[in-house]
Amino acid sequence: MRHVFSVRIGPIGFRIGSDWRAPIAQMESLYADYPKPHDGVPDFNVRLFAARPWRRFLRPSVMIGGDFVLPEAAPLPLAQGLLAAEMGMNLQMALGQRRYLLLHASVVERDGRALVMTGISGAGKSTLAALLGARGWRLMGDEFALVDPETGLIHAFPRLVSLKNEAIGVVERAVPEGSFGRLLAGTPKGDIRHLVPNATAVSAMDATAAPALVLFPRFGFEAAARDVAPSEVFVRLTQASTNYVALGERGFDALTRIVKAVPARAIDYPDTDSAVAQVEALWAAL
Repeated sequence: MRHVFSVRIGPIGFRIGSDWRAPIAQMESLYADYPKPHDGVPDFNVRLFAARPWRRFLRPSVMIGGDFVLPEAAPLPLAQGLLAAEMGMNLQMALGQRRYLLLHASVVERDGRALVMTGISGAGKSTLAALLGARGWRLMGDEFALVDPETGLIHAFPRLVSLKNEAIGVVERAVPEGSFGRLLAGTPKGDIRHLVPNATAVSAMDATAAPALVLFPRFGFEAAARDVAPSEVFVRLTQASTNYVALGERGFDALTRIVKAVPARAIDYPDTDSAVAQVEALWAAL
């Protein structure tokens, strides 16, 4: 491809190629402090390309391709090229990752132990991860938790934190010194702005952590907390995994280990201050 950028995020290396310079320039800026893939060899390739030659110039439209593709995926406007690249990396992981059990979750770490937050879109996982990251927790991941089926440890995957709609302003005010990408307005998920993980998250991306608490947050309700039964945890985590079925017995064993060994709680919260307070209280009680 005409323009290329390579990056390693935790244990996973990516090579992103694009017909346009702009998305690559944004990635070079936002991922400037990240290392390159081990030995220069990426695990996955992402392609941002024009479906027709004239689409590079006339109403430029970005198609997402790579080692693994969804043929029915709709293109994005060039102004959302960074989002296309991030979606392309997500796609490669979701469809092609077999080394780790993937959970759609945000993960933060403190004292070598990991808090895994998972739930439906809009639950506030990314917002909570960003706010906890600003309060001394290490951000290990916003999109995926990478669970090693052999050891049960979580490997860090500290991608850009994808903030949406009202969460953008909340995190901007809470992290005024943070490094943010440009605002992407009117995407399929509304307004999006990316937060660059801090220096600690990037420098410590090779450090693993043992899961210590699984949390199911839910935004927009009065503050409340409850225990979650192992059977419910198992079902909800299978629903949160993109490759549980593909891993077969390895995936079942890895998930069962988490359910048996790691406590799980569900919290409702009306605002982020309440959520952070509940998280800190639950963590202190472990």
